[in-house]
Amino acid sequence: MDFDHDSGEFSRLHNLFTFHLGVAVTLSWLTSLYAAAYAPWVRNIRPLLDPSNVGPAESTWSYLFIFPVVLTTAWLISIFGQNILARFRLLKNQAIEFGIAAAVAFAMFYLSIDRAVAAMFLGM
Repeated sequence: MDFDHDSGEFSRLHNLFTFHLGVAVTLSWLTSLYAAAYAPWVRNIRPLLDPSNVGPAESTWSYLFIFPVVLTTAWLISIFGQNILARFRLLKNQAIEFGIAAAVAFAMFYLSIDRAVAAMFLGM
């Protein structure tokens, strides 16, 4: 009885998380592709965004599309690895696990949108 309840709760939380992660992936890709139309395609975009930054070179391609690629990979792992994820537990409370996963996914989504908006402002 307890296992069935845990399984049902996992399925509900997993479906909710996967749906919202899919929406975030779609918005991330759309924003990055839209920004790619306006961003200057250069080998090192960081000094253009922040002239005081003399960090490592980062091309426009990796600057705009690294977070959408990572989010897409996480989304596909979430979809196709549902059975493995159901058995793999770090905490006793599944809601906390999904909350942590959602916070990490949101942070990556935010960084993706932030980079795309920065590139759009640079190109305009």
